[in-house]
Amino acid sequence: MKTIINIKADRDIKEKAGRTAKEMGLPLSTVVNAFLRQFIAEKRVVFSAPLKPSKKLEKILRETNRAIANGKNIIGPFYSAEDMMKSLKS
Repeated sequence: MKTIINIKADRDIKEKAGRTAKEMGLPLSTVVNAFLRQFIAEKRVVFSAPLKPSKKLEKILRETNRAIANGKNIIGPFYSAEDMMKSLKS
């Protein structure tokens, strides 16, 4: 037996989800039902966001990559934790 669920969703999210489902050849209701089945089976909800570094971290990564490319600030390799600790303390 089928039933109807009325939910509130951001219009933009609904439209993007509908387009994405359509690109995959699925009706949006199939996607929602799959999510609900998973929710029932696992009794959990997973919220995730793509990992994206902050502006500050992006700057540090660019500077680090530039230093590595120029052969600067490179130490190691270390073959033991003791070797690494000696280097850090020196």
